[in-house]
Amino acid sequence: MQPLTRYTPMASSTFSSQTLHPLTLLAQISSRQATGSLKVTTASTEWLLLLDQGKLNYVTNSNRPFDRLDSHLRRLSLQIPSLVSAVRVQMRLLFEQTPDGEIHPLADYQAICWLVDQQYLHPNQAANLIESLSKEVLEAFLDLRQGSYEFIEVDYFEGAPKYCQLNLRSTVEECYALLKQRHHPPRQRNGVHQHQSLQPLNTPSVSLASSTPRRNGHPAASGPLKPAAKDHYTIACIDDSPTVLRAINDFLDDNIFSVLMIADPVKALMQIIRNKPDLILLDVTMPNLDGYELCSLLRRHPDFKNTPIIMVTSNTGFIDRAKAKLVRASGYLTKPFGQSDLLKIIFKYLN
Repeated sequence: MQPLTRYTPMASSTFSSQTLHPLTLLAQISSRQATGSLKVTTASTEWLLLLDQGKLNYVTNSNRPFDRLDSHLRRLSLQIPSLVSAVRVQMRLLFEQTPDGEIHPLADYQAICWLVDQQYLHPNQAANLIESLSKEVLEAFLDLRQGSYEFIEVDYFEGAPKYCQLNLRSTVEECYALLKQRHHPPRQRNGVHQHQSLQPLNTPSVSLASSTPRRNGHPAASGPLKPAAKDHYTIACIDDSPTVLRAINDFLDDNIFSVLMIADPVKALMQIIRNKPDLILLDVTMPNLDGYELCSLLRRHPDFKNTPIIMVTSNTGFIDRAKAKLVRASGYLTKPFGQSDLLKIIFKYLN
Protein backbone atom coordinates (compact mmCIF):
# COMPACT_ATOMS: atom_id res chain seq x y z
CA MET A 1 0.00 0.00 0.00
CA GLN A 2 1.39 3.39 -1.00
CA PRO A 3 1.52 5.84 1.93
CA LEU A 4 -0.64 8.91 1.77
CA THR A 5 1.13 12.25 1.68
CA ARG A 6 1.46 14.19 4.93
CA TYR A 7 -0.82 17.20 5.00
CA THR A 8 1.46 20.23 4.56
CA PRO A 9 0.55 23.61 3.01
CA MET A 10 2.29 23.26 -0.35
CA ALA A 11 1.22 25.12 -3.49
CA SER A 12 -1.77 26.50 -1.65
CA SER A 13 -4.22 29.32 -2.21
CA THR A 14 -5.21 30.46 1.28
CA PHE A 15 -8.42 32.22 2.22
CA SER A 16 -9.70 33.20 5.65
CA SER A 17 -13.24 33.95 6.66
CA GLN A 18 -15.15 34.26 9.91
CA THR A 19 -18.40 33.34 8.16
CA LEU A 20 -18.40 30.10 6.20
CA HIS A 21 -20.74 29.28 3.29
CA PRO A 22 -20.15 25.59 2.49
CA LEU A 23 -22.45 25.49 -0.57
CA THR A 24 -20.77 28.48 -2.17
CA LEU A 25 -17.37 27.03 -1.39
CA LEU A 26 -18.27 23.70 -3.02
CA ALA A 27 -19.76 25.52 -6.02
CA GLN A 28 -16.41 27.23 -6.62
CA ILE A 29 -14.60 23.89 -6.45
CA SER A 30 -17.14 22.27 -8.78
CA SER A 31 -16.67 25.05 -11.34
CA ARG A 32 -12.87 24.64 -11.24
CA GLN A 33 -12.96 20.84 -11.60
CA ALA A 34 -10.23 20.99 -8.96
CA THR A 35 -7.77 18.31 -7.87
CA GLY A 36 -6.39 18.53 -4.36
CA SER A 37 -7.65 18.92 -0.83
CA LEU A 38 -10.01 21.41 0.77
CA LYS A 39 -9.02 21.94 4.40
CA VAL A 40 -11.52 23.68 6.67
CA THR A 41 -10.69 24.57 10.25
CA THR A 42 -13.27 25.39 12.91
CA ALA A 43 -12.82 26.07 16.61
CA SER A 44 -12.81 22.36 17.50
CA THR A 45 -12.50 20.34 14.29
CA GLU A 46 -10.46 20.07 11.11
CA TRP A 47 -12.19 18.90 7.93
CA LEU A 48 -10.64 17.45 4.76
CA LEU A 49 -12.34 16.97 1.41
CA LEU A 50 -10.19 15.13 -1.15
CA LEU A 51 -11.01 15.76 -4.79
CA ASP A 52 -9.88 14.57 -8.20
CA GLN A 53 -11.01 16.78 -11.12
CA GLY A 54 -14.04 17.92 -9.18
CA LYS A 55 -15.01 14.41 -8.02
CA LEU A 56 -15.09 13.59 -4.32
CA ASN A 57 -12.69 10.80 -3.30
CA TYR A 58 -13.08 11.08 0.46
CA VAL A 59 -14.40 13.37 3.20
CA THR A 60 -13.23 13.15 6.80
CA ASN A 61 -12.75 15.24 9.91
CA SER A 62 -10.74 15.12 13.13
CA ASN A 63 -13.74 14.43 15.36
CA ARG A 64 -13.11 10.81 16.48
CA PRO A 65 -12.57 9.44 12.94
CA PHE A 66 -11.74 5.90 14.13
CA ASP A 67 -14.85 5.70 16.28
CA ARG A 68 -16.83 6.64 13.18
CA LEU A 69 -14.97 4.09 11.04
CA ASP A 70 -15.37 1.34 13.66
CA SER A 71 -19.11 2.02 13.87
CA HIS A 72 -19.45 1.47 10.11
CA LEU A 73 -17.21 -1.62 10.21
CA ARG A 74 -19.28 -3.18 13.02
CA ARG A 75 -22.38 -2.87 10.84
CA LEU A 76 -20.46 -4.33 7.89
CA SER A 77 -19.29 -7.27 10.02
CA LEU A 78 -22.87 -8.61 9.92
CA GLN A 79 -22.30 -9.17 6.18
CA ILE A 80 -18.52 -9.73 6.23
CA PRO A 81 -17.64 -12.27 8.96
CA SER A 82 -13.89 -11.63 8.58
CA LEU A 83 -14.27 -8.14 10.12
CA VAL A 84 -14.12 -9.52 13.63
CA SER A 85 -13.36 -7.37 16.66
CA ALA A 86 -9.69 -8.49 16.75
CA VAL A 87 -9.12 -7.20 13.21
CA ARG A 88 -10.68 -3.86 14.02
CA VAL A 89 -8.54 -3.52 17.17
CA GLN A 90 -5.39 -4.38 15.18
CA MET A 91 -6.34 -1.75 12.60
CA ARG A 92 -6.67 0.92 15.27
CA LEU A 93 -3.34 -0.02 16.87
CA LEU A 94 -1.63 0.30 13.49
CA PHE A 95 -3.16 3.56 12.26
CA GLU A 96 -4.95 5.53 14.94
CA GLN A 97 -1.73 7.08 16.23
CA THR A 98 1.82 7.38 14.91
CA PRO A 99 4.74 6.34 17.16
CA ASP A 100 5.25 9.99 18.16
CA GLY A 101 1.62 10.23 19.31
CA GLU A 102 0.38 12.31 16.36
CA ILE A 103 -2.72 11.49 14.35
CA HIS A 104 -2.31 11.50 10.59
CA PRO A 105 -5.23 13.51 9.09
CA LEU A 106 -5.97 10.68 6.65
CA ALA A 107 -5.20 7.77 8.95
CA ASP A 108 -8.75 6.44 8.64
CA TYR A 109 -8.35 6.23 4.84
CA GLN A 110 -5.00 4.47 5.28
CA ALA A 111 -6.74 1.98 7.56
CA ILE A 112 -9.35 1.22 4.87
CA CYS A 113 -6.56 0.66 2.33
CA TRP A 114 -4.91 -1.74 4.78
CA LEU A 115 -8.16 -3.71 5.17
CA VAL A 116 -8.24 -4.15 1.39
CA ASP A 117 -4.55 -5.11 1.24
CA GLN A 118 -5.13 -7.73 3.93
CA GLN A 119 -8.20 -8.98 2.01
CA TYR A 120 -10.62 -8.24 4.83
CA LEU A 121 -12.47 -5.97 2.38
CA HIS A 122 -13.04 -6.25 -1.37
CA PRO A 123 -12.33 -2.99 -3.29
CA ASN A 124 -16.05 -2.66 -4.07
CA GLN A 125 -16.87 -2.99 -0.38
CA ALA A 126 -14.22 -0.37 0.40
CA ALA A 127 -15.82 1.96 -2.15
CA ASN A 128 -19.23 1.58 -0.49
CA LEU A 129 -17.71 2.11 2.95
CA ILE A 130 -15.89 5.28 1.81
CA GLU A 131 -19.07 6.61 0.22
CA SER A 132 -21.05 6.09 3.45
CA LEU A 133 -18.37 7.69 5.62
CA SER A 134 -17.95 10.64 3.23
CA LYS A 135 -21.67 11.38 3.11
CA GLU A 136 -21.95 11.24 6.89
CA VAL A 137 -19.14 13.78 7.31
CA LEU A 138 -20.26 15.93 4.38
CA GLU A 139 -23.74 16.31 5.87
CA ALA A 140 -22.21 17.73 9.04
CA PHE A 141 -19.85 19.91 6.96
CA LEU A 142 -22.79 21.56 5.17
CA ASP A 143 -24.06 22.76 8.55
CA LEU A 144 -20.90 24.78 9.32
CA ARG A 145 -21.26 28.54 9.67
CA GLN A 146 -17.87 29.65 11.03
CA GLY A 147 -14.31 28.73 10.10
CA SER A 148 -11.32 29.31 7.86
CA TYR A 149 -10.32 27.32 4.79
CA GLU A 150 -7.63 26.72 2.21
CA PHE A 151 -7.45 24.67 -0.97
CA ILE A 152 -4.20 22.81 -1.54
CA GLU A 153 -3.62 21.73 -5.12
CA VAL A 154 -1.68 18.56 -4.35
CA ASP A 155 -2.78 14.97 -4.93
CA TYR A 156 -2.48 13.51 -1.42
CA PHE A 157 -3.04 9.95 -2.58
CA GLU A 158 0.34 9.73 -4.38
CA GLY A 159 -0.39 6.37 -5.97
CA ALA A 160 -2.60 5.07 -3.17
CA PRO A 161 -5.84 3.59 -4.54
CA LYS A 162 -8.84 5.83 -5.07
CA TYR A 163 -11.69 3.45 -4.46
CA CYS A 164 -14.49 5.97 -4.77
CA GLN A 165 -15.34 8.90 -7.04
CA LEU A 166 -18.54 10.68 -6.07
CA ASN A 167 -20.30 13.24 -8.20
CA LEU A 168 -19.96 16.43 -6.17
CA ARG A 169 -23.30 17.97 -7.19
CA SER A 170 -25.53 14.94 -6.61
CA THR A 171 -23.75 14.00 -3.39
CA VAL A 172 -24.19 17.49 -1.96
CA GLU A 173 -27.87 17.40 -3.04
CA GLU A 174 -28.43 14.16 -1.14
CA CYS A 175 -26.58 15.29 2.00
CA TYR A 176 -28.30 18.69 2.04
CA ALA A 177 -31.72 17.04 1.82
CA LEU A 178 -30.85 14.78 4.77
CA LEU A 179 -29.59 17.80 6.72
CA LYS A 180 -32.89 19.62 6.15
CA GLN A 181 -34.77 16.56 7.38
CA ARG A 182 -32.72 16.55 10.58
CA HIS A 183 -33.44 20.23 11.16
CA HIS A 184 -37.16 19.76 10.39
CA PRO A 185 -38.09 16.22 11.51
CA PRO A 186 -41.60 14.81 10.88
CA ARG A 187 -44.13 16.13 13.35
CA GLN A 188 -46.15 13.71 15.44
CA ARG A 189 -49.81 14.31 16.10
CA ASN A 190 -52.12 11.88 17.95
CA GLY A 191 -49.51 9.15 17.63
CA VAL A 192 -49.26 9.56 13.84
CA HIS A 193 -46.24 11.10 12.08
CA GLN A 194 -47.08 14.13 9.95
CA HIS A 195 -44.35 14.30 7.30
CA GLN A 196 -43.21 17.73 6.19
CA SER A 197 -42.50 17.87 2.50
CA LEU A 198 -39.12 19.30 1.50
CA GLN A 199 -38.88 22.04 -1.09
CA PRO A 200 -38.65 20.14 -4.39
CA LEU A 201 -35.38 20.39 -6.31
CA ASN A 202 -37.22 20.63 -9.62
CA THR A 203 -40.07 23.11 -9.80
CA PRO A 204 -43.20 21.58 -11.39
CA SER A 205 -43.60 23.08 -14.85
CA VAL A 206 -45.20 22.56 -18.20
CA SER A 207 -43.32 21.82 -21.36
CA LEU A 208 -42.42 24.51 -23.87
CA ALA A 209 -44.26 22.41 -26.41
CA SER A 210 -47.48 22.24 -24.39
CA SER A 211 -50.63 23.63 -25.94
CA THR A 212 -51.50 27.10 -24.64
CA PRO A 213 -54.55 29.29 -25.41
CA ARG A 214 -53.63 32.12 -27.77
CA ARG A 215 -54.71 35.76 -27.83
CA ASN A 216 -53.95 38.20 -30.64
CA GLY A 217 -51.58 35.72 -32.20
CA HIS A 218 -49.74 35.09 -28.90
CA PRO A 219 -50.25 32.53 -26.15
CA ALA A 220 -52.45 33.84 -23.36
CA ALA A 221 -51.02 33.84 -19.86
CA SER A 222 -52.99 32.14 -17.13
CA GLY A 223 -53.89 34.67 -14.43
CA PRO A 224 -53.61 38.47 -14.44
CA LEU A 225 -50.28 40.17 -15.01
CA LYS A 226 -48.88 42.87 -12.79
CA PRO A 227 -49.11 46.32 -14.32
CA ALA A 228 -45.95 47.28 -16.15
CA ALA A 229 -43.78 50.05 -14.78
CA LYS A 230 -43.26 51.29 -18.35
CA ASP A 231 -44.85 50.64 -21.74
CA HIS A 232 -42.17 48.59 -23.44
CA TYR A 233 -39.26 46.34 -22.44
CA THR A 234 -36.32 44.81 -24.28
CA ILE A 235 -35.63 41.22 -23.22
CA ALA A 236 -32.36 39.59 -24.30
CA CYS A 237 -32.52 35.81 -24.57
CA ILE A 238 -29.20 33.96 -24.94
CA ASP A 239 -29.58 30.28 -25.77
CA ASP A 240 -27.93 28.00 -28.33
CA SER A 241 -31.27 26.25 -28.95
CA PRO A 242 -33.37 27.85 -31.73
CA THR A 243 -36.42 26.03 -30.33
CA VAL A 244 -36.10 27.73 -26.95
CA LEU A 245 -35.48 31.13 -28.57
CA ARG A 246 -38.60 30.80 -30.75
CA ALA A 247 -40.72 29.64 -27.83
CA ILE A 248 -39.70 32.60 -25.67
CA ASN A 249 -40.32 34.97 -28.57
CA ASP A 250 -43.81 33.48 -29.01
CA PHE A 251 -44.54 33.66 -25.30
CA LEU A 252 -43.82 37.40 -25.04
CA ASP A 253 -46.39 39.82 -26.45
CA ASP A 254 -44.68 42.14 -28.94
CA ASN A 255 -46.87 45.05 -27.79
CA ILE A 256 -44.98 45.00 -24.49
CA PHE A 257 -41.71 43.23 -25.27
CA SER A 258 -38.97 43.29 -27.87
CA VAL A 259 -37.04 40.03 -27.77
CA LEU A 260 -33.37 40.10 -28.68
CA MET A 261 -32.59 36.49 -29.65
CA ILE A 262 -28.89 35.53 -29.39
CA ALA A 263 -27.77 32.01 -30.29
CA ASP A 264 -23.99 32.53 -30.05
CA PRO A 265 -22.79 33.11 -26.46
CA VAL A 266 -19.41 34.41 -27.66
CA LYS A 267 -21.10 37.26 -29.58
CA ALA A 268 -23.69 37.86 -26.88
CA LEU A 269 -21.66 40.33 -24.81
CA MET A 270 -21.27 42.90 -27.60
CA GLN A 271 -24.93 42.58 -28.68
CA ILE A 272 -26.09 43.14 -25.12
CA ILE A 273 -23.82 46.15 -24.68
CA ARG A 274 -25.20 47.67 -27.90
CA ASN A 275 -28.88 47.04 -27.10
CA LYS A 276 -28.86 47.51 -23.29
CA PRO A 277 -31.84 45.21 -22.53
CA ASP A 278 -34.05 45.67 -19.48
CA LEU A 279 -33.69 41.99 -18.54
CA ILE A 280 -31.49 39.08 -19.68
CA LEU A 281 -32.54 35.43 -19.93
CA LEU A 282 -29.33 33.38 -19.95
CA ASP A 283 -29.01 29.67 -20.68
CA VAL A 284 -26.55 27.93 -18.38
CA THR A 285 -25.27 25.16 -20.68
CA MET A 286 -23.83 26.51 -23.94
CA PRO A 287 -20.75 25.64 -26.02
CA ASN A 288 -17.54 27.71 -25.70
CA LEU A 289 -18.86 29.98 -22.94
CA ASP A 290 -21.30 28.80 -20.28
CA GLY A 291 -23.96 30.98 -18.70
CA TYR A 292 -22.16 31.40 -15.38
CA GLU A 293 -19.04 32.76 -17.10
CA LEU A 294 -21.10 35.13 -19.24
CA CYS A 295 -23.08 36.34 -16.23
CA SER A 296 -19.83 37.04 -14.41
CA LEU A 297 -18.54 39.05 -17.39
CA LEU A 298 -21.76 41.07 -17.59
CA ARG A 299 -21.66 41.92 -13.88
CA ARG A 300 -18.19 43.42 -14.35
CA HIS A 301 -19.55 45.88 -16.92
CA PRO A 302 -20.78 49.09 -15.26
CA ASP A 303 -23.98 49.19 -17.38
CA PHE A 304 -25.13 45.77 -16.18
CA LYS A 305 -24.31 45.72 -12.47
CA ASN A 306 -28.01 45.92 -11.60
CA THR A 307 -29.70 44.54 -14.75
CA PRO A 308 -31.85 41.48 -13.90
CA ILE A 309 -30.12 38.33 -15.19
CA ILE A 310 -32.20 35.14 -15.04
CA MET A 311 -30.38 31.81 -15.40
CA VAL A 312 -32.39 29.36 -17.53
CA THR A 313 -31.53 25.70 -16.94
CA SER A 314 -32.80 22.21 -16.25
CA ASN A 315 -30.31 21.90 -13.38
CA THR A 316 -31.88 23.21 -10.19
CA GLY A 317 -29.68 21.68 -7.54
CA PHE A 318 -28.07 23.42 -4.59
CA ILE A 319 -24.66 23.54 -6.30
CA ASP A 320 -26.20 25.14 -9.41
CA ARG A 321 -28.03 27.71 -7.31
CA ALA A 322 -24.84 28.42 -5.37
CA LYS A 323 -23.00 28.98 -8.66
CA ALA A 324 -25.72 31.39 -9.78
CA LYS A 325 -25.44 33.27 -6.51
CA LEU A 326 -21.67 33.33 -6.87
CA VAL A 327 -21.86 35.20 -10.21
CA ARG A 328 -24.65 37.45 -8.83
CA ALA A 329 -27.47 36.16 -11.03
CA SER A 330 -30.85 37.63 -10.10
CA GLY A 331 -32.97 34.50 -10.36
CA TYR A 332 -33.54 31.04 -11.78
CA LEU A 333 -36.00 29.74 -14.42
CA THR A 334 -36.34 25.97 -14.65
CA LYS A 335 -36.66 24.14 -17.97
CA PRO A 336 -39.14 23.09 -19.19
CA PHE A 337 -41.36 26.12 -18.54
CA GLY A 338 -44.58 27.61 -19.82
CA GLN A 339 -45.68 31.14 -20.60
CA SER A 340 -47.04 31.80 -17.13
CA ASP A 341 -43.73 30.74 -15.54
CA LEU A 342 -41.80 33.01 -17.89
CA LEU A 343 -44.03 36.06 -17.38
CA LYS A 344 -44.13 35.55 -13.64
CA ILE A 345 -40.36 35.73 -13.24
CA ILE A 346 -39.95 38.53 -15.81
CA PHE A 347 -42.43 40.83 -14.06
CA LYS A 348 -41.02 39.89 -10.68
CA TYR A 349 -37.69 41.42 -11.63
CA LEU A 350 -38.84 44.19 -13.96
CA ASN A 351 -41.07 45.64 -11.26
